[in-house]
Amino acid sequence: MPKTVHFVNVYSLFNLKSQDKLRPHPIPVPAYQKWYNESLTQKSEPTPPPITNIFEYLHQEPPTENIEIALADVSSKDSVWDDHRYDTEQVGDIYGYNAEFERYAERMGDCSTFLAYGFSDDDLKLKNANFCRVRHCPVCQWRRSLFWKSNMYSVYDDIQEKYPTHRWLFLTLTVKNCDVTDLRATLKHMNESWQRLIKRAPFMRGVVGWIRTTEITKGKDGPTMAHPHFHVMLLVKPSYFSHNYIKQTQWGEMWQSVLRVDYMPVVNIKAVKANKKIGQSKEDAIKGAIMETLKYSVKPSDMIGEGTAKDNAWFYELTRQVFKLRFIASGGVLKDAFKPSDEITNDELITADESDDEHEKDDRRLVFTYKKPKHKYMYSPHFNI
Repeated sequence: MPKTVHFVNVYSLFNLKSQDKLRPHPIPVPAYQKWYNESLTQKSEPTPPPITNIFEYLHQEPPTENIEIALADVSSKDSVWDDHRYDTEQVGDIYGYNAEFERYAERMGDCSTFLAYGFSDDDLKLKNANFCRVRHCPVCQWRRSLFWKSNMYSVYDDIQEKYPTHRWLFLTLTVKNCDVTDLRATLKHMNESWQRLIKRAPFMRGVVGWIRTTEITKGKDGPTMAHPHFHVMLLVKPSYFSHNYIKQTQWGEMWQSVLRVDYMPVVNIKAVKANKKIGQSKEDAIKGAIMETLKYSVKPSDMIGEGTAKDNAWFYELTRQVFKLRFIASGGVLKDAFKPSDEITNDELITADESDDEHEKDDRRLVFTYKKPKHKYMYSPHFNI
């Protein structure tokens, strides 16, 4: 069985002063090394508790060098990290092929390289990690999405208390596909059209709140085409289904009118309701709609494509076109439901899928580092604290 590949502190192997002529710029310290060094200064040495679970065992009895342990083998719920980090690896490589985006590639190369977990008898809980915050980093996009979903679930509980008889609708609004070089102008036009839509009398009579996200997929009508569209959740009054009802054809006509186009755009509107055939509850149905609305803005598979020059060119142009555009908006009683992506903190990305326990006393950590040759997170006990 092959030996585990350990990270080496290269700074102990080289005399940097004697290498100044060869290295005009100092080698950046990896994020996991910075975190580990800082953690050591704060580490206490309590008496270890009895070994009653696998996590305690791993911390107190680290495996020998010829035994490798993957995060996915220890915690099935955390196996998704492998997939998201591999997507980041591939997208980072694509950015690295283009000098214009080399800085993105460097930042993504040092993104989520380590995951430090707190642990209990039956669970791991992420406590420390590093994120690059590049807009199209699949890991960061995933964590932002989880954070927004968590926010929305909290908002949903409040809304249910204040508006118990109101209903939810799920609306999809599209436009004709555009060339990716025209994407910024197309999105500007869609946003202006949305502002006209929400001021229409039928909309204002029935809708009391909304959240809207933008998704962009590759167009199927050519290698340079893009398909931008809106996903919208609408909170409507009880009277919407009696005397303020808007048929799907009417939604299409309204969207066409505010777009000011001579074609009928594809529009889909449906009430969010439980699927009784599969035993789904109303709450689960609504949370399912929230998940659909607040998913990725660009699929990682569309960023990566098939590795061709045309696929990469599409992604590079997409990056230019959407630079600093906001893809999430809300209004009405849901106006303050979301924090802008550029204001989300690193800690909020860490705790995006579970609440943080501020009163936790055990500061010990199990550390897993991303091994690029394996495309997996592997246990790295030499970084435990």
